Amino acid sequence: MVNVPSEQVPSVSNGEMACYLKTQVAPKVLPELYDSFISAIEKKGNIRIAPNKIMAAAPHLTPGALLIGDALNMRHAITGGGMTVALSDVVILRDLIRPLHDLSDAFTVSKYLESFYTLRKPMSSTINILANVLQKIFSASSNPAMENLQHTFLGYMRLGGMFSYGASAMLCGLCPRPLSLAFHFLFIAMYGVGRLLLPFPSPKRLWDGAKLLWVASSILLPYIYSEGIRQMFFPLTVPAYYRTPPKKSPKKSFMH
Repeated sequence: MVNVPSEQVPSVSNGEMACYLKTQVAPKVLPELYDSFISAIEKKGNIRIAPNKIMAAAPHLTPGALLIGDALNMRHAITGGGMTVALSDVVILRDLIRPLHDLSDAFTVSKYLESFYTLRKPMSSTINILANVLQKIFSASSNPAMENLQHTFLGYMRLGGMFSYGASAMLCGLCPRPLSLAFHFLFIAMYGVGRLLLPFPSPKRLWDGAKLLWVASSILLPYIYSEGIRQMFFPLTVPAYYRTPPKKSPKKSFMH
């Protein structure tokens, strides 16, 4: 998978895309993979384009219908987390529907299922934000602050232990906790600033550290805001969280 950050994507049919991959991407590929990469480019019909879209989930109550997975929200494909979010949605929806005995009252069922949008937030927001933030960081290498962020993230992962395990667990959907996401980004920022200040915090290094914090915040905070601060970190304050299954209506009897 190759990310092409351009509004005017090179054409596959006239060979522009193949030329772009050979001249712009291939020189950055690891030497061990270079020959295989070039071979894959030259194979006819092997280049396929799929647009990446980012769409935050917004509750949309429609009696008789419910959107899940990528139909409801999308994130960048860099982490491959789409199916994890979709399958998590299926499990949550299954548990919500299980106690229902009657689905004929579409409006009542739709009102009850409003809690779905809050219950899915831990998993979906964690994976969505990670994917979108990583794409932003690793697709902009010309900016020195972005390059510092790239080295910071890779260095943080090399620390191993709880640092690499925690980030990997969130990427895989094994740790769907927005607070863990916030703590890891805090640790990454601290690690990045400390890395820039050592061995001596000169004025230039202090300025570089401040720029790193500013750029990291400007990337992360808009995505948190779009996902919903309240739903992510304070779900118990959302009224829809407490929706209960509608009571089973008694069967009507008729006398003859």
